[in-house]
Amino acid sequence: MKTLSKILFVLTPCLTALSAVATSAADRPNIVLIMADDMGYECLSANGSLDHKTPNIDALAAAGLRFEHCYSQPICTPSRVKLMTGQTNKRNYVKFGMLDRKQTTFAHILKDAGYRTCIAGKWQLGKELDAPQHFGFDQSFLWQHTRSGRSKENGKNYDRRYVNPLIESNGEKRDYVDGEYGPDVCTEFLCDFIDENSEKPFLVYYPMILTHCPFDPTPDSTDWDPKRLGSTTYKGDRNDPQRLFGDMVSYVDKTIGKLDAQLKQAGVRDNTLLMFVGDNGTDTPIVTNTTFGKVVGAKGQMIDAGNHVPCFMSWPGVIKKGRVVQDIIDFSDFLPTICEATGAKIPAGLTIDGQSFLSQLKGEAGSPRDSIYMWYSRNGAVKAAQAFARNQQYKLYESGKFYDVPNDRDEKKPLAESSLSDEHRRVKAVLQARLDRFASIKPVNAK
Repeated sequence: MKTLSKILFVLTPCLTALSAVATSAADRPNIVLIMADDMGYECLSANGSLDHKTPNIDALAAAGLRFEHCYSQPICTPSRVKLMTGQTNKRNYVKFGMLDRKQTTFAHILKDAGYRTCIAGKWQLGKELDAPQHFGFDQSFLWQHTRSGRSKENGKNYDRRYVNPLIESNGEKRDYVDGEYGPDVCTEFLCDFIDENSEKPFLVYYPMILTHCPFDPTPDSTDWDPKRLGSTTYKGDRNDPQRLFGDMVSYVDKTIGKLDAQLKQAGVRDNTLLMFVGDNGTDTPIVTNTTFGKVVGAKGQMIDAGNHVPCFMSWPGVIKKGRVVQDIIDFSDFLPTICEATGAKIPAGLTIDGQSFLSQLKGEAGSPRDSIYMWYSRNGAVKAAQAFARNQQYKLYESGKFYDVPNDRDEKKPLAESSLSDEHRRVKAVLQARLDRFASIKPVNAK
């Protein structure tokens, strides 16, 4: 009996410590960050779209919250760099299709905190074989990693992101030819990852292939052809991009439903912060009818439709149902939010331009931004760069042009200095202060 007591005396502290570690790991939320490609704010029915029905995303919003004012960059690579590093493009954007290998990403930080990390979908951040792993991802399943994602067959060049895609799994080439659909195989890879890691904290980052052109049939389209190798033109081979884009939006919604169901099946939905966002505005051929008017896609532009994106969050038990948040956020805010939510420590000395919006997720007032800052140059050239600061209504460019965005979404009529009210001048001063805060930063490509 004395011997048993001694054993228990020795084991009890060990068991207590193990229990504390297990509890700590269980309490850390999983992060699932999904980013649609080229799908602006106006494309979702929860945001007022009259052309598209997105019931799964609407349900996500109803079970959680949506941000009315989330802003990306105008195109894909700049948005990805800002989202993953928490920094303005002015600090670290080198060129299109590349992420500087010296950068620290949210995947690095969560992996160091004990998270399993995974990425699937569209890469476009460096062709090195180890690039995804170098940037903190344990597992990767990507289109456009070390190769272009296109193939030449019978004298024609085919875009191979959708039907019969060219994918790389952890750098290993996989060429699909049996009627597979690129978004489906990416989603299946992520579902397997979630299932295999359900007892550990994990990060899933899904920069989707959809809805980027070519505008192409999905498996649910009436003209789906599993024998095709993809489009031979950049925008698509069909004559009705509007219909096909609608099919692609519907497929994004279907995919969200699959991932949500997988989280529930794996028993981790209640401990998962699921985030959905778009990477930039909708492509230029697409026009969407909404409850607030007709919106012409403005991808690549600094106007509102070029970088105002949908943003929905769901975290059962933490985020109250059906909330709409008017606070303004941008892509630099995601990294600090993810770190605060998971307890992961941002490395000492790492500059972060974003600020966490975790308080808003919890329904607390927090310290919301008064404005955001955007610096944009597609290829990183300093002379081609544009910059602005904005709040929910007003936008001020470095050039001095000042716009009332809701009343001039295409920015055709800058407000004249002589017409400004006292309130206009107060807001303009706040935005100028935001511009001034970033004025001394030297762009990475500055000579």
